[in-house]
Amino acid sequence: MLHMAWSRMLSGSSPVWWHRRSCTFYTTLSFIILNHLSTQVVQASENGGSNSSTGQPPNIIFILADDLGWNDVGFHGSSQIPTPNLDALAYTGIILNGYYVNPICTPSRSALMTGKYPIHTGMQHTVLYAMEPRGLPLTEKLLPEYLKDLGYTNHIVGKWHLGHYKLRYTPLQRGFDSHTGFWTGHHHMNDHTAVEHGHWGLDMRRGYDVAYDLHGKYTTHVLSSESVRLVENHNTSEPLFLYVSHAAVHSANPYDFLPAPDSTVMELGKIENYARRKYAAMMVELDRSVGSLFEALDARGMLENTIIVFSTDNGGPADGFNSNAASNWPLRGVKNTLWEGGVRGAGFIWSPLLSNVRRVSHQTMQVADWLPTLYEAAGGNVSALPDELDGISVWNELSSGEPTGRTEILHNIDDIWGSAALRMGKWKLLKGSHYNGSWDGWYGPSGTREESAYQIDDVMNSPVGRILATYDDMPSKEQIVYLRRAATVACGDGASMANECKAMEGMVCLFDLESDPCEYNNLADEHPDIVQSLLARLEAYNSTAVPPGNLEDDPRGEPQYWNYTWHNFGDELEPEVFRFEYEEP
Repeated sequence: MLHMAWSRMLSGSSPVWWHRRSCTFYTTLSFIILNHLSTQVVQASENGGSNSSTGQPPNIIFILADDLGWNDVGFHGSSQIPTPNLDALAYTGIILNGYYVNPICTPSRSALMTGKYPIHTGMQHTVLYAMEPRGLPLTEKLLPEYLKDLGYTNHIVGKWHLGHYKLRYTPLQRGFDSHTGFWTGHHHMNDHTAVEHGHWGLDMRRGYDVAYDLHGKYTTHVLSSESVRLVENHNTSEPLFLYVSHAAVHSANPYDFLPAPDSTVMELGKIENYARRKYAAMMVELDRSVGSLFEALDARGMLENTIIVFSTDNGGPADGFNSNAASNWPLRGVKNTLWEGGVRGAGFIWSPLLSNVRRVSHQTMQVADWLPTLYEAAGGNVSALPDELDGISVWNELSSGEPTGRTEILHNIDDIWGSAALRMGKWKLLKGSHYNGSWDGWYGPSGTREESAYQIDDVMNSPVGRILATYDDMPSKEQIVYLRRAATVACGDGASMANECKAMEGMVCLFDLESDPCEYNNLADEHPDIVQSLLARLEAYNSTAVPPGNLEDDPRGEPQYWNYTWHNFGDELEPEVFRFEYEEP
């Protein structure tokens, strides 16, 4: 292996990550190799994230899971759902344990695409519904448009959920070169229909066209195949941005809430709760799609100049709105709440262009930071980005391990519901509640009474694990145990529930997240000065907010008028039923 790696290095084809080997070499040869590769990493850092041997910006693969719970990946300490491909990437990259998203999908996706908090784009209140005549404001420049300026080819595979009532709100007119997927917030993963507000319509497309031929094909398989096809056909002289926005593990339609392949469900018979078992099967399919995509990148020789980001869009709906049997244990709350279970995101970043990897990061980061971070990694000058962005680049800090420049995170302000939350340093202030406080508790893992042992061998033998092993990049089993333990949240001393937060009773609540990450102990009465300071910051943020853009459903968008598809109804003449509705007979 040493001889092979040395030969690769001399021929110019050595993977950049090879410097991360943790083997014992003969001293002189070790020094030569490591010095050469360290120089490569420094040069890459000085030139954004580009591969110094080609000067080309890195390929960026952004994989977004939908409604994934904190406790639903192996690298966070759970053994119930096997996610070996994701785990292998996480252990060889940087596990982002200080990473936050917004509490629900449209706000998070808008922050990802714009680099702005949702209060600054009018996307802060709930989600964008399929019949609303609005979308992410056209005045906003999106991540793929910034990357297009740097020479990227951009593709989206999967869910959009940022507006479709007119085509100019859809991906092909917002910086993407292709889109195979769906416009709305969810759909059934076999028949590709979405039921929303009492209406039923098909939503699976290639570009602007409805993909009727894909009916009956499991969505994760469709998205996986398309992702692989795009990589296989990519012109490697150009950098690639591939946004893989999964339908999984979002719940589907009332008649079949958690669609998953029967064969995969049968593999998970140890999970006693049937809903949890089907959810797990959906997650297993997502994990396998990551393995297939990684294999395709390796086959094209693209890995050495690639950044892979994995994230959820919000916490899992363990119960309540869009419940899907997810688990955020031991964090408090669920999707669409401002508790940690709603906003603390499962995520990691992997790239040979990063140094100081194989670690659990507690660096503070928010989903809006991805735009400037990836822009800088792509070689862009972040000082040229608009001043009004809320996101900051953390690219250099991810490699150095130093604290990011982010000292606070606005989780959201929703004046319609009267809720808000802000984190500053270790302190989190929260006020208000959603759903009359129904989902403000802690929801334990579902299914087995005792989880089976974590299968490290499955991680090692996964497609991702096997590929990384060929470059001696997989950590040892002992290192995996250490990293997994470090990424597991322990509730700490705050779990005594000494001072309960009763948000529904008008309490303003304060938590020390360093000692009490599970939000048991309300310290507002003990630290009134900190409460006032954080309330002042919330007020300052709110003074810059734009009104929520939510609109009533427009009946012109009903699928029955458009061949039972969810349609760009704002571009069309009104359906005949509306044109003649008020005429005399």
